[in-house]
Amino acid sequence: QIQLAESGGGSLQVGESLTLSCQPSRSISNFDEMGWYRQFAGKQRELVASISRDGGNTVYDYDVKGRSTIYKHNFNDTLVLKIDNLKSEDSAVYYCNGVIVTNKGWQRYRNNYWGQGTLVTVSS
Repeated sequence: QIQLAESGGGSLQVGESLTLSCQPSRSISNFDEMGWYRQFAGKQRELVASISRDGGNTVYDYDVKGRSTIYKHNFNDTLVLKIDNLKSEDSAVYYCNGVIVTNKGWQRYRNNYWGQGTLVTVSS
């Protein structure tokens, strides 16, 4: 079973920067896609940012676009998300996600793997 371990959450102040790291039990090169999601209290999990296998394509949620960066740290074999200029609305549980696509016959499966989540609290 593939495991993803997040680190970097905690309590921060408005305007500070957040850096989250995710280290999978398998090399990040095994994943077809990786990303960060967050879940607000009482809400469904939503995408924050994602990155393609080769790192060439990234997608950001509107709320963090322009102040966040997702990238793969190949030397450390980790996935990193940095969010600058934090807002109180960024408070949530953040989850690392990895996708491995497999083919069985003509069917294609997206196998999703999740970390346990790390709590981020932003206060003023």
